[in-house]
Parts: sequence; structure tokens; C-alpha cells
Amino acid sequence: MSTVDELQKVIDESERIVFFGGAGVSTESGIPDFRSVDGLYNQKYDYPPEEILSHTFFKNHTEEFYRFYRDKMLCLDKKPNNAHLKLAELERAGKLSAVITQNIDGLHQAAGSKTVYELHGSVLRNYCMKCHKFHSAEFIKQSSGVPYCECGGIIKPDVVLYEEGLDDKTVSGALNAIQNAETMIIAGTSLTVYPAAGFVRYFSGNNLILINRDTTPLDNSADMVFHEKVGELLSKIKI
Repeated sequence: MSTVDELQKVIDESERIVFFGGAGVSTESGIPDFRSVDGLYNQKYDYPPEEILSHTFFKNHTEEFYRFYRDKMLCLDKKPNNAHLKLAELERAGKLSAVITQNIDGLHQAAGSKTVYELHGSVLRNYCMKCHKFHSAEFIKQSSGVPYCECGGIIKPDVVLYEEGLDDKTVSGALNAIQNAETMIIAGTSLTVYPAAGFVRYFSGNNLILINRDTTPLDNSADMVFHEKVGELLSKIKI
């Protein structure tokens, strides 16, 4: 198993670090991995989370979608944890060139990170499907049933649902950052959700570092592997 000292040395010697993160980055802030089908979901909802969070379900069962979405996805009271804060610090120090995240909670920006590629969108942005007017997450949280714009259009979160494609501009920026990185830290992701998990193969730098509670398909090919909480590990790094 790799050591914190080894990780510190790589970070000290790197100037173009890219961080690629998944749900495990935000769990230390109290945001659950919503894909887990647990007893609570089964008791409260008639469909699994993957089905509810699909384009088809949003279109056909919009009110039920929003019932789940408000309850499970709008974690507006959550704060950045040590992982988010350390990454923002690394960026300010000129070490980190980009954060690429599969999360939709906006906590990287809340911590101070500037260059963030949100592959799956953000709950903080919501748009009318008719006139495209912006609506805040607070507006969605405080509304009931299906949220409507003043123009009468249904409001949709700027979140990539199952069956929807990723934003081309976001993908292009993320891949460019990965291709130019000398060190890539992959954290809090099982690397099983595609197409995002496929981004890793565009990395051709020197140091591939994995931080995840469980094993991943890339454990055997990474330069360093840590099976621990992301925030706890990164908080030990000095800049």
C-alpha cells in the first residue's frame, strides 16, 4: 500500500495535477451516494433511483421525479469537506490545473476551486424548458409538485440524467486537462459509470494515483493506491 510521504513527494514535484472525483468525494460532507438502493429508497419510492433519474422518467413522471429529487439530491445545507478545501488550496498554489467531477453538488466551487468541469451538471442551475430562464436551487427546493416558470414552462435541473449525453464543451475541457496533466488523482469513484470512467485512458502522464474506499478496475495499473477516505488522506498533504 502506498504512503502519505510518497503522495506528498509526487505533489511537491508536480505542477500540472488533475483531480477526477466521484461520489466518494462528497460523502464526507454528508451527501449519500444516491445510486445505492437501500431500504429507505425501497420504502419511500416505487422505482429504483436509476430509473427515477432518467430522461424518460422525468418526461413521463415529472412530479414523482421531483419528489425524489428534492428529498435526495438537493443537499443545499451541506458544506465542503477537507477534500474540497485541499483541492482549492492546491489550485491557488499553482499545482492543480483542473477538477473534473461526476458530482452535481457544487461543493468544489463553494470551497474556492475555479476550474471545475462538472460532467453531470449541477443542482445549482435550473432552466425553464420553454423560455430558458434561470432558476435557483432554492426556488426548486421551496416549490412543490412540478416547478413551473412564469411563462408556464416546466423547469428542469441542469443535471445530466440517465439516457442524456454529456455537454460537449465540458467534455472537451476535461479531456484537454487530462491529456496535459503530469499527475492524475482519481478519487471517490468505482470507475464503473460510463462514459466518465473512460476519460482515464486519455491520461499519459507520469503519476496515476487512486484514492477509493473499495478496489477499482484500475488498482493494478495505478502508480499509487489508497483505500481510505479522500478528505482524511488529502488533509495530510502540506502545501
